[in-house]
Amino acid sequence: MISFISRILDLISPRTCVECRRRLTEGEQVLCASCNLHLPRTHYEDDAYDNEMAQLFWVRIPIERAAALFFYQARSEASRMIYALKYGDHPEIGEQLGCLTAEEFQAKGFFKGIDCIVPVPLTKGRERQRGYNQSLEIAKGVSQVCGVPIMKHALKRVKFKDSQTHKNRLARTENVEDAFQLAENAGLMGKHVLIIDDIVTTGATICACGKALQRDGRVHVSVLSLGWAKG
Repeated sequence: MISFISRILDLISPRTCVECRRRLTEGEQVLCASCNLHLPRTHYEDDAYDNEMAQLFWVRIPIERAAALFFYQARSEASRMIYALKYGDHPEIGEQLGCLTAEEFQAKGFFKGIDCIVPVPLTKGRERQRGYNQSLEIAKGVSQVCGVPIMKHALKRVKFKDSQTHKNRLARTENVEDAFQLAENAGLMGKHVLIIDDIVTTGATICACGKALQRDGRVHVSVLSLGWAKG
């Protein structure tokens, strides 16, 4: 019955690939087979403890593991789906890509021992303006697959100067310094927390979140993102 209804809805409003906009077949989700095949995957989930993205955080914050689904580059074909997620009023893309990422990462044991998921928060004003938090939408898809609960109120963003886009490494760090605050009674002591964001560039936002989370005592931190803007 569900399959039949899905087919009817697909006839009325055909689903399309978020990259090439071609119509998706019944078995395809988010990306068509061709775009999915050519997505520049990092494969960092194969060694989530020691890869170039994980090394980005070494000596900055204590970290367990880190991985991104694909290498992100501005104005690339893969960047279109991130733009649509963040600015195109398509929160469903985040959830679908979260599911896709989790299915691939779970096969490598990436979620083993993780107690909860904390999406990088937006300020209330920015979330109200956008209508949703893209990191939370990604987290929903990940949670749906791996079964790890989301703690969306564990962190809150207490200040927002301006966008991280087009800032260099130093400016990004200064822009998010003390930007996040751990909620009272977050109850994360001794937990292994997975921070989820859409894109990791310099790691400044993740480091700021990690430092805030670790103020609650002994908290283990891992990182997952859709894209990593390497170098």
